Amino acid sequence: MKEQPLTPKQLAIAPIAANTAAGDMPRLHDALNRGLDAGLSISETKEILVQLYAYAGFPRSLNALSLLMKVVEERAARGIDDVPGREPGPVPSGYALTELGTDNQTRLVGAPVSGPLFEFAPAIDQFLKVHLFGDIFARDNLAWTDRELATVGALAAMAGVESQLESHLKISLNVGLTVEQLRQVAQELEARGDLQAAERVLAGLDKIQR
Repeated sequence: MKEQPLTPKQLAIAPIAANTAAGDMPRLHDALNRGLDAGLSISETKEILVQLYAYAGFPRSLNALSLLMKVVEERAARGIDDVPGREPGPVPSGYALTELGTDNQTRLVGAPVSGPLFEFAPAIDQFLKVHLFGDIFARDNLAWTDRELATVGALAAMAGVESQLESHLKISLNVGLTVEQLRQVAQELEARGDLQAAERVLAGLDKIQR
């Protein structure tokens, strides 16, 4: 059976994330327009940028959301009626959220996550389980595959986070993306001028396949 390539909509995600993480606003402006042209809804695009605060920080995320707001206004002024998309459904709270986040993390990684780092700093373990894999990954207006495309794009744009990039390349495979599709991500990043990001994706793929 022939492997399905990524759709134009999926291919648009990594450059949006990479330019958000890098803080390259002119390129992000272009990437946001390409994403909306490719069929990303406003809600999906907002969700990508909201999620990225967990990887690139609040300042980058806030700047990107501000630019998206401007891009949507510019497009509306040109008569482009972008699809609003649906808002996420309700997310549980309290202990139910902790359980859901822990389950999501286990499903994404492929096994329960533990180790000396989380024993040394249990607060970060709690934040990962409850907030990242609970509050964020429980929001259902963006597929997990798309969330991983965004995470890979963002991490690939940053130096010094190769181990995290490799972890998320593995998670990408766990949620149904393929090695060839992730190579497409690298090709798209390279085509958009993000050469170092593309190289990091390819290097990460080579490493996790050894």
